[in-house]
Amino acid sequence: MKFKDYYQTLGLPREASADDIKHAYRRLARKYHPDLNKEADAEARFKELGEAYEVLKDPEKRAAYDDVGKRWQGGADQAPPPGWDSGYEFRGGQADGGGFGEHSDFFEALFGRRGAQAQRRAPPRAQDHHAKVQIDLVDAYRGAQRGIRLQVPTLDAQGHVVLSERTLDVAIPAGVREGQHLRLAGQGAPGFDGAPAGDLYLEIHFRPHPLYRVDGRDVYLELPVAPWEAALGATVDVPLPDGSVQMAVPAGSSQGRKLRLKGKGIPGKTPGDLYVLLQIAMPPPANDAQRQAWAELARQAAFNPRADMGAK
Repeated sequence: MKFKDYYQTLGLPREASADDIKHAYRRLARKYHPDLNKEADAEARFKELGEAYEVLKDPEKRAAYDDVGKRWQGGADQAPPPGWDSGYEFRGGQADGGGFGEHSDFFEALFGRRGAQAQRRAPPRAQDHHAKVQIDLVDAYRGAQRGIRLQVPTLDAQGHVVLSERTLDVAIPAGVREGQHLRLAGQGAPGFDGAPAGDLYLEIHFRPHPLYRVDGRDVYLELPVAPWEAALGATVDVPLPDGSVQMAVPAGSSQGRKLRLKGKGIPGKTPGDLYVLLQIAMPPPANDAQRQAWAELARQAAFNPRADMGAK
């Protein structure tokens, strides 16, 4: 994902004032409004301007965006820092999947997809907050008690919005899914005049794992096997996020064969499955005896893997 330079979009320096941002947006929005500008890229440019203005006019969003920009070293084309889009707390509650469909992937990754209905609703209590957080996959298997650090927009002595940090002790239930929201009652905005505090909704995402890929409750693992294990069959150990299990590799298995371990995915009322994708790992011949063994296998097998391609 590429970094979106909203200041560049509006033609402004990073220290631009709120008035500078408003005037730049109004000037450029008139220039690129699709009803007034019939150039092919006018509508796309108009949407980019609207997204940039929505972020930079909002002190909370701007503070989080500026913090991400400081950590995203090397410019827009560089890989994002780990966890760049997590740990920022904003006003507004649980996402309902609507309202922000026209925004870029960068915007939705950082600010979520809170729906317009949730923003318009005026609850009798204080305002809810939301934040995206990352947990380890093993926590979804076992459940855990974790300290979650959030960057929270607050006002400094000069009245500027800055990010401060708070840590919450959160119970992560076993079976939590990617994208699920955990409600922390009373951890949102404080109430006034006896009104109850708002709630905090944590949108759960899994940290990238070197071994596993998650799809819903199903988990995928690429498992290396030796050529003889694939050819002759074998019983091998399969690592799980919370342990290991033995699995039979059928004789004659080929590269990429998918085997299912039922119920070994993320727990739940209907647990997910763990899918093992076999990857045949070729051992390099370490000595003359091993090279001779490979040569003998080549003579005995008379196997041409390119036969279906018409190649010799």
